[in-house]
Amino acid sequence: MQRQILISTLLTLPLLQACTVLAIADAAASTVVYGVKTAVNVVDAVTPDIINKDKKKKD
Repeated sequence: MQRQILISTLLTLPLLQACTVLAIADAAASTVVYGVKTAVNVVDAVTPDIINKDKKKKD
């Protein structure tokens, strides 16, 4: 019985490590995506002011 538990533990150990690696990669990818979205939102927030100032000067 102990042998079966040892074998099953040794077989599932690499799977748990793979899940951990995937979880870390997912967290890193999510951080990058939200960082890019934040940068785009900042540019979108600033850009209309610049464009509106240029239009007001032309009028």
